[in-house]
This record gives sequence, C-alpha cells and structure tokens, in this order.
Amino acid sequence: MRRNLVALVAEVESFVRDEVLPIEDTHDGDIERAGGDALRANLQARARERGILGAHAPVRHGGLGLNMVDRTGIFEAAGYSLFGPVALNIATPDEGNMQLLDHVATDLQRSRFLEPLVQGRVRSAFAMTEPAPGAGSDATGLATFAHRVDGGWLLSGDKHFITGADGAAFLIVMARTAGVPGDVAGSTMLLVPTDSPGLTLVRHVPTTDRSMIGGHCELTFSEVFVPDESVLGGVNEGFRYAQARVGPGRVTHVMRWTGAAQRAHDTALDYVLHREAFGRRLADAGMVHQMIADNEIDLAATRALLRRACEALDAGEKAPTETAIAKTFAAEALWRVSDRATQLCGGMGLSSDLPVARIAREIRPFRIYDGPSEVHRRWIARRACRLREAQVR
Repeated sequence: MRRNLVALVAEVESFVRDEVLPIEDTHDGDIERAGGDALRANLQARARERGILGAHAPVRHGGLGLNMVDRTGIFEAAGYSLFGPVALNIATPDEGNMQLLDHVATDLQRSRFLEPLVQGRVRSAFAMTEPAPGAGSDATGLATFAHRVDGGWLLSGDKHFITGADGAAFLIVMARTAGVPGDVAGSTMLLVPTDSPGLTLVRHVPTTDRSMIGGHCELTFSEVFVPDESVLGGVNEGFRYAQARVGPGRVTHVMRWTGAAQRAHDTALDYVLHREAFGRRLADAGMVHQMIADNEIDLAATRALLRRACEALDAGEKAPTETAIAKTFAAEALWRVSDRATQLCGGMGLSSDLPVARIAREIRPFRIYDGPSEVHRRWIARRACRLREAQVR
C-alpha cells in the first residue's frame, strides 16, 4: 500500500507540474478567467484517465477511498497549484460535501447527489453562513427557517459567502426547523437543487481570492419546497451530522494550503539562490537565512500537527481539539510562509511574474473561513480549562 501511495503522489506531482501549473500561471490564479467549469471538466477528465481523481471519495462511487493520513500527500501535491484541487475533484466545498454525504446520505440521496459529485459530473455548495445577525462563526445564530408542509418543507431565508454556488447543481442548506436563533438545537440539513423555484442567486460577493470556482455568493430562498426525501440526516440534528464535515474539512484545507505555501517557499529559494546584491547571493545573507529557516520550521510544524489530527480522525475520534489546533496554527503559519516568500523575492514577489503574491492572496482568507482563528482559540482554551477542572476534581 505504501508503494502505491508513493506512486499516486508522484503521479499527482507530475500531473500538476505538467498540466495544471502552466494554466494557473498563464491566468494568475484566476480560475474563472482560465475557463471556469469548462476548465474543471477538462482537467478532471485528464485526472480520471491518470487514475488520480477523488482520492478521498468512496470507492463504490468512483473515488480512491483513502483515509485521512493516506490522502495527505496527494492533497498537498495537488495544492502545489491553486487549480490542482479542482483538477483532482478534492476542492472545497465539494470535497467536504462528499465526506458528509458518504457519512449520512440515504441510498436514494447517494445515487442522486453523491455519485455524480464524486464522478465530477456536477458541483455543489454548502449553505450555512448568513448576513448579520444570522449564522456566521456562531452557527447557533441560524435564521434561515424551514416550515413543515405536506410532503416536505418550505425553506425561506438569506445566505451569503456561499462558496461555489454559481454553477453548482445542488446545495446542502443548513436551516432552522425548530426553536429560535441562538438555540443550539433545531437545525436540519436539506438537499436543494439550484434550479428549485424560489431560489435566487443575488450576486457574487467581491473577495480577494480568485481560485475557488463558482465564487462566494449571496442567495435568497423564498418558500423553496424541499421534499422529505431530501432531508439529509435527522430532522433537528443538523449540527450533529455536520460534525462529519467540520473536523475533516479543517484538516483537508490545511493539506491543500500546505502545498501552496510550499510552492511559495520553493519559489523564494530559487530566487535567493540566483539573485545577487551587495556582491553576494541573497542566499548567503544572514537575514535571509532567518526567513528561510522560519519557513522551514512553520512548514514542518504544520505537517506534524496535521498528521496528529489525521491520526485521531482515522482512529474514529471526533478530534475537535486536534483539528482546531492544526487549522489555527496552519492558517497563520502558512500565511507567514507566503509573506516571507514575498519579502525574499523583493519587487518580483509583488508581481504576477512569480506565483508568491497570488499564493499570499489566496491563503490569507484561511484565517477566517472554517472558523476564524479567534473562535478556534476560544474553544481550545475552554476545552483545556474543562479538562484541567476535571483532572483537579
């Protein structure tokens, strides 16, 4: 198995280097400018031919079925290009939605939603975040409501920052089916095709990043009918079932962005090894040594925390602390790597002639999405206090 994994990683590295990076570089990491869904379909077809599509997805639906630890090298190798995760069908939000559907979906839901998603025939989105005062970093603020009617539910409310919504075939929508905003219980996940009457894509929210296909969108639901067979998991148990997506989703983000940060670091190393100033190579300057060493340390520490979280998830643990620590550290460490790489490359680091500026642009939002660093720190600290209190008692 280990030899097969090594071969898979090598195949991904070759595919990304030869077929994906040139497209990213030509279009400065802007996936819509590069071709959007047409590009996605083309790259995924090539990845399928090479046997590297859907490393994490269930085998019975066409994926490779790798566990968390075994998929790490493949996700990082794909992330070396900003377009690589899309090319291998392991990009957010589809990757997390596959994980969730595989864990929760009925047989009917698998055939209708999961199978075409794994095979790259459609895209999806996960709709939870809402305009203030609705759900954001505090998911209990959920204000989108679904009311019971004969045969199903009527869904109404507003969502924003819904990644990948434009062009998606369906959404997994978090809606309140009991209680009021602020209640921990009472949420339900609903599978909603994007051509459903009453669903409107209002606009793309302009953001700094450009590599995530389908944008970050505002959506409005106006009495959208959702039949009972499209309830994903149990009614009023949405938050519980969503945990199947949250923990793994944090660490797969880390895997992908580690690859991007590694490319920024490699680019900076190539630059300082050849650029001369004040009579010597930049690579021979002490201050440059410090930045290079700090990048190496941040990358190594990220990978170590990532592996610990993956091992815990593979052991069947929910691993909230391990995944929160890995996500929080990586979001900041990988940003530092990309920022130092920009500095090491000087003026060229600010240009589109090198990839470091676009990588820094894309990594920065990781400190906000999937839970801001401050929110993760709050929960890490509270768990530590509870654990110590229990030990003392």
